[in-house]
Amino acid sequence: MFVKEVFVKNQVGLHARPATFFIQKANEYKSSIWVEKEERRVNAKSLLGVLSLGIVGGITIRIIADGPDEEQAVEGLVKLVDSGFTENH
Repeated sequence: MFVKEVFVKNQVGLHARPATFFIQKANEYKSSIWVEKEERRVNAKSLLGVLSLGIVGGITIRIIADGPDEEQAVEGLVKLVDSGFTENH
């Protein structure tokens, strides 16, 4: 299991388009991946799950992965969140 915290910089957080980018990226990996905000944890490959967390800019979330490419999965998603979900991720 590999875990990393990341600060959400973009103002809208993980809503609509950024959430879609996040899920698409998560689905590139074989590992099971979760996103955690406070005490709630959801499947990072589920759009409804990610949206249900209500992640807004200015908070810190945890990305957790477990599987064959767990480290690459977490690092890839942290990099995407750090980029502010720019189009050229």
